[in-house]
Amino acid sequence: MSEDFKQAALDYHATPVPGKIAIQVTKPCDTQRDLSLAYTPGVAEPVRAIAKDADAAYRYTAKSNLVGVITNGSAVLGLGNVGALAGKPVMEGKGVLFKRFANIDVFDIEVDADDAEAFIDTVTRIAPTFGGINLEDIKAPECFEIERRLIERLDIPVFHDDQHGTAIILSAGLLNALDIQGKSLRTATIVCLGAGAAAIASMQLLLELGAKLENIYMIDRKGVIHSGRDDLNPYKRRFASDTDRHTLKDAMRDADVFIGLSGADLVSAEMLQSMAPKPIVFALSNPDPEIRPEIALASRKDLILGTGRSDYPNQINNVLGFPFIFRGALDVRARGINTQMEIAAAHALKDLAREPVPPSVLQAYGLKQLEFGPNYLIPTPLDPRLIERVPAAVARAAITSGVARLPYPDHYPSS
Repeated sequence: MSEDFKQAALDYHATPVPGKIAIQVTKPCDTQRDLSLAYTPGVAEPVRAIAKDADAAYRYTAKSNLVGVITNGSAVLGLGNVGALAGKPVMEGKGVLFKRFANIDVFDIEVDADDAEAFIDTVTRIAPTFGGINLEDIKAPECFEIERRLIERLDIPVFHDDQHGTAIILSAGLLNALDIQGKSLRTATIVCLGAGAAAIASMQLLLELGAKLENIYMIDRKGVIHSGRDDLNPYKRRFASDTDRHTLKDAMRDADVFIGLSGADLVSAEMLQSMAPKPIVFALSNPDPEIRPEIALASRKDLILGTGRSDYPNQINNVLGFPFIFRGALDVRARGINTQMEIAAAHALKDLAREPVPPSVLQAYGLKQLEFGPNYLIPTPLDPRLIERVPAAVARAAITSGVARLPYPDHYPSS
């Protein structure tokens, strides 16, 4: 990253006003009557209504379209535990994406709490403010316990995007890549380099979609997670393989799929060359992937490559997921975001990539042609059809799985 770019990033966040988001007043406030309706004495009427019926808050306040983006700053991007306040630019950025792609309002909340119990208690106490909660940049393994307990305590969607957002987009792309390569998720051997929040959630969702546990090799800093190790937390232990393959190099031999959710330059061309014919390589560490795309593509002509970067094809980008997933969940007032809703989102993304790309997308990316294939596995973030397809799929899944409190919206697609 050049010094010019670093300074440009600082300038972008500093001017013309500090930060990236602001509050907008949504009702007129120009006359004495407006003021009396907005505050005293008129505000007493919705207060009384909500005191009688808590659901009235969805009608009379911003709750129905408001998501809390909440962090403790313990795992911010690739920067580690920088603390709650330093995570605020990322949380504001998440708010920008929610608003830009799904017209969802956000309050970003930075909680100064290293202790999981204190964080859970804080979020529980402020939860009445929101229609949903997006947890962000919380380190593993605490993030699993935090999300689980908040889901148990609250009756609104709680979604740790670092886990499930990555899992959903990755799964959509992988299902399409497997189809192109003539392979099946049920029989594919998968190597997952990384054992943090995104890796564990991604492998769990792949299991729900049909992958076999015995075909998954998960690798952490100490090598393959196998049954002979006694240093595994419960989340890793689920993926312990009964195998004598203990290194990344061993695991890569004859593998169909490599998924990297770890760090830069950890995979060699030799490792890729040892994989099965027609492999799939998702090197998702960002900004520097596990193997540089130029090296990967030069080492195998038969592979399909995805990264976390926007300057290469097949970007696994969470913005394809969380705004639209929350849009669907909020619009049917779901009590949560469950596995059925995640699977519905993954399939909606998978299916959309197979349809002709609209001219507006080609224009936005300066392309003459873009069609389903090895270099186009998942839709682009600027595809205008995302806001139609993904929320509708999520809403249907919420209804059929019994977590929706409102019917399917009239303005959604009928089929």
